[in-house]
Amino acid sequence: MPHLIAMSGGVDSSAALYLAKQNLGEDLCGLTLALADENSPEHENDIKNIADAASVAENQGIRHTSLYAYPEFSRRVIDYFTREYLSGRTPNPCVICNREIKFGLLSDYAKEHGFDKIVTGHYARLVESDGYTFIKKAVDASKDQSYVLAMLSQDQLRRAHFPLGEYTKAEVREIAEKCGFVNAHRRDSQDICFIPDGDYVKFISQSRGISPEAGDYVDEDGKILGQHKGHWCYTIGQRKGLGISVGRHIFVLSKDAEKNRVILGDEDRLMKKTVEIDGVNLPSDPTALDGDVKCRAKLRYAHREADAVFHRTGEDSGVIEFSEPQRAPSPGQFAVIYSDDIVIGAGVIK
Repeated sequence: MPHLIAMSGGVDSSAALYLAKQNLGEDLCGLTLALADENSPEHENDIKNIADAASVAENQGIRHTSLYAYPEFSRRVIDYFTREYLSGRTPNPCVICNREIKFGLLSDYAKEHGFDKIVTGHYARLVESDGYTFIKKAVDASKDQSYVLAMLSQDQLRRAHFPLGEYTKAEVREIAEKCGFVNAHRRDSQDICFIPDGDYVKFISQSRGISPEAGDYVDEDGKILGQHKGHWCYTIGQRKGLGISVGRHIFVLSKDAEKNRVILGDEDRLMKKTVEIDGVNLPSDPTALDGDVKCRAKLRYAHREADAVFHRTGEDSGVIEFSEPQRAPSPGQFAVIYSDDIVIGAGVIK
């Protein structure tokens, strides 16, 4: 059967195309999603991405097409992102995009058009064990993306193919250079793709037609310490940019969206040994988190995983008990649970 290659226009998915051609054969088709509103200035980036991806596909002698996916991307990812921030939580749109778009919308497209595997440029590996497909960390630890794939389902993993999992970023660029790809030296994206300047407050204000409302900074006892610009302008663990002085370093401990309050306190109050999660996803083995399970867990993409024990508390809920306190677990972020370098579960921090 033919295979579909998700091509962003960047160097990673281009190298993935080359490697997939060597491993899966030449019955391939590249597909680039246009994720910006076609009436917005950002649509120019989509046009460039499509052109670069088409150039790479032509270089390798495979078909290429594109799909305008902004309506679904907006509904499934952008709406989630803004809704979570406005509710006082900290979203991770990349996790949701992988589940809903790259292996959701694309899976639907693949099934409709008779494609088997979905090939992407993610830095992760897949291994088979006991009849299940598991996500394994990439060889290049600095680029590993197992965290953002942890909410995929077993059906989605069975259809996935990650050629870059065994390669370093330097090796990937060497492949692109050797092939003469137009994007061989293209810089990696560092920000949320739909907020390239990183100003999420401006983005939410413009997309929702609203402005942040000033409210109270309070301490943990409810004492008013000053005024903030709007609860969704701040993140848990933040110290700089608060615009308040209390005679010592002070940090955002939590947010109360209903009352538009930002709770401040000392840094040691950010340290937590136990973290509750719900919406637990078991991407591979449905029994992997039954009972009390020794594991390693990480609380955000850039967090280094730490020793812990997972305690199941319900059908889709549990508590991660860390050996050592962890800094600033943020409601809405994803906790990902590992056994060695294998993802065994994930959930949303409460």
